[in-house]
Amino acid sequence: MALLEARNVETGYGDAKIIHGVDVDVHADELVTLIGPNGAGKSTLMKALFGLIECWDGTVEFRGENITNVEPHLVTRKGICYVPQLENIFPSLTVRENLNMGAYILDEVPEAALRDVYDRFPILEERANQVAGTLSGGQRQMLAMGRGLMVDPDVLFIDEPSAGLAPDLVDEVFEKIVEIRDDGTAVLFVEQNARKALQISERGYVLEMGRNRFEGSGDELLQNEEVEQLYLGG
Repeated sequence: MALLEARNVETGYGDAKIIHGVDVDVHADELVTLIGPNGAGKSTLMKALFGLIECWDGTVEFRGENITNVEPHLVTRKGICYVPQLENIFPSLTVRENLNMGAYILDEVPEAALRDVYDRFPILEERANQVAGTLSGGQRQMLAMGRGLMVDPDVLFIDEPSAGLAPDLVDEVFEKIVEIRDDGTAVLFVEQNARKALQISERGYVLEMGRNRFEGSGDELLQNEEVEQLYLGG
């Protein structure tokens, strides 16, 4: 049984339907990527799964419990955290204060979780008292992921983690995502760098025009000639 199971999800904005009956599964300790052309609805789908926008139809289940349209702070309490692409840190707060904010649903900041984040991202401990808005792009992304890990989620949603980063920083961020998976947190992420994302993923989904177009293991999708030609640059 999948840890997260979405079936026939439909959603959009206003009168515009963006997602048309999409299915997604994420199993425990699995890294799953959503790829597809710009405008395919990848980020919109992730927001609907997390409760940031309303699911118009379909269901989202987590550990067998229906969480369709449950408010995001309650979804977080159940074990799912979301790292958005934009505005994913508090720039006027320090690194440590940002991490503390990641534990806002708890009665107190878990020092063990903070230690784990610092061990995973040593630069965050070095910069703990630095104002987050002065960090580099790669450091900001690590801070955003670290904040998401402060409540030890079962699944971490990450939207476009490599956006705007230099190639060497992209490699580092992807290595960290793999480490997060290896340490027992399943990851569902939207990624523009489709080839690199599939290389590190157990499974992937290709969305097109708000619909499932392909799905399979990372290797299967990399070797699919149609996926290669249409979505991986040929």
